[in-house]
Amino acid sequence: MNDTHLRRLGGSDLRVSPLNLGGNVFGWTADEATSFAVLDAYRESGGNFVDTADAYSAWAPGHTGGESERVIGAWLAARGHDDMVIATKVSQHPDFPGLSAGNIKAANEASLGRLGVEAVDLYYAHFDDPETPLAESAEAFSALVDQGRVRYVGLSNHSPERIREWLALCDENGWHRPVCVQPQYNLVERGIERDLVPLALAEDLALLPYFGLARGFLTGKYRPGRAEDGSPRAAKARAYLDDPRGERVLAALDAIAAERSAELSTVALAWLVERPGVASVLSSARNLDQLRGLLALNDLRLTAEETARLDEASA
Repeated sequence: MNDTHLRRLGGSDLRVSPLNLGGNVFGWTADEATSFAVLDAYRESGGNFVDTADAYSAWAPGHTGGESERVIGAWLAARGHDDMVIATKVSQHPDFPGLSAGNIKAANEASLGRLGVEAVDLYYAHFDDPETPLAESAEAFSALVDQGRVRYVGLSNHSPERIREWLALCDENGWHRPVCVQPQYNLVERGIERDLVPLALAEDLALLPYFGLARGFLTGKYRPGRAEDGSPRAAKARAYLDDPRGERVLAALDAIAAERSAELSTVALAWLVERPGVASVLSSARNLDQLRGLLALNDLRLTAEETARLDEASA
């Protein structure tokens, strides 16, 4: 993949690949050697955009948070990082909860240390913090940009109303505005098209969707009558079958994937990456086999007719 495939990230000068490689699995379900192999293959394919968070993977037994950042930092130290765009997040690490000014500063310092970089390209407010005044958070993020510790600010899991308020505070006070938002968005979760997508388009905020495969549902793994593994993730994925759109979407994906000799996951992400305002789609791979299906996104572009079929099935 050459540079012509890279896309501008909102109102920034960052240019990123269509696939935003998720780092939540690094140091968790992918050990360091496997993580290095996935990162190497991703970069060799032309990928340049890696996403993580300081909380990954505090939920795993024996983990304390920061495991993913440490693996990525070790990889950057071994391979170099001049061509990579690195994003991380604050608010969910057990030692650095919330979005107070002091916490944002301390968490950023800890993340920079684990990643081994002087500045992070994109720093997200991971989840909204209703206990902290929004002005305090917005000013603290802007200060990190002024200090050269962050290049650009992003918002994740914030409502359109809170995003508008954040933007207004930045405009009123001359603070650095967020350049992107990271929402849940996929063929069976299109609610953001009513409010967040118009806001993002109006304010030049790049959309960077996560759960683009609907917790695995859009891979075709979950079908009527097929045995389930009993995990909470499987239960959430299978819940899409209770919606009439679920089976319609799978049928449309099946047909297009067969016609294109592609995996369902590639077709689903190809639909998502061409939605208005979307700069890159977030997805993770815990091994090279999973990564191959994601990398096919670099070369698959749907026709207008194929897109219309998926639009209709998921409407």
